[in-house]
Amino acid sequence: MDVLSDVIATLRTGRPHSSRRDRSAPWGMRFEASDGAGFHVVLQGSAWLLPAEGEPVALGPGDVVFLAHGRGHALAADPDAPLEEVRLRPDGTWPEAPPRPSASPRRDPSDRLPSSPEHVYRLPSPRPPSAGAPTVLLCGAYQLDRARAHPLLSELPEVVHLPARVGAHRSLRAAVELLGSELEESRPGSDAVVTSLLDTLLLYILRAWWQGERHDSGHPTGWSAALADPAVSAALRAVHGDPSRPWTVEELGALGGLSRAAFARRFTTLVGRPPLAYLTWWRMTTAGRLLRTDGTPLRLVARRTGYASEFAFAKAFKREYGVAPGQYRGRTS
Repeated sequence: MDVLSDVIATLRTGRPHSSRRDRSAPWGMRFEASDGAGFHVVLQGSAWLLPAEGEPVALGPGDVVFLAHGRGHALAADPDAPLEEVRLRPDGTWPEAPPRPSASPRRDPSDRLPSSPEHVYRLPSPRPPSAGAPTVLLCGAYQLDRARAHPLLSELPEVVHLPARVGAHRSLRAAVELLGSELEESRPGSDAVVTSLLDTLLLYILRAWWQGERHDSGHPTGWSAALADPAVSAALRAVHGDPSRPWTVEELGALGGLSRAAFARRFTTLVGRPPLAYLTWWRMTTAGRLLRTDGTPLRLVARRTGYASEFAFAKAFKREYGVAPGQYRGRTS
């Protein structure tokens, strides 16, 4: 089992959505905090990413940014450009773009983007417009189950910035080009194609980041190191491939040719949990997805997650989630 694909499939909820936006300076879009993750791609022109915290990030043609933690941020022609509110619908779809104000004054430094989602944003007052080169953006959002945030995503930085470089991330560039083409002109089958391309794009973004992190640092840590470690990655593939199996630490260690003690130390250091603790956590995460997304009977959910009886599964599930499986299914259906 491909661990990265399995994690994304389990944490994702609903359908991903995206939109192509054409802008001429002065322009700016402010995105409120959400439970999802988002990305922006500059197809043409340039832009500034204004994160909730930290310095603005200059973006050029072909640059990709991924914001895994759903914090408020903005995208603009320049750091002082007027900002329009962009509020995605509850299902993550994009509303029609509101009319852009014709002008706005230079913003006061106190009007910086806050990190608190409860903050009431203030729109700046008008200022004379200025001519500028057009910018074409590709923006998208993924809905995630934040209650079961996997460390593979939660340890990502606030902003994952993948600058355009000649010969780098060719698969990612190909996916961006295909997605931009589908969004530019709707054709038969576009809905299915766009959804598949968005899933592919997310995996390519994460793959490009971890490959770059391993290459640039020389000494990767956390999940970047876990996925690169032969023994730990073999154990992770086994757990994700068959979470119902009654794995032992000795069996998992043997997959990578390590003794029980040596494997347990390495796995705990890189993954952040002992092997069997991670197995239990992943079983419960998988159970949550099964209860949330389909009508699988509880006895089958129990069996697929390694529990011999529905009673034993319900007890473990309530200990993890605080509610019985049936109640959880009712809340999320």
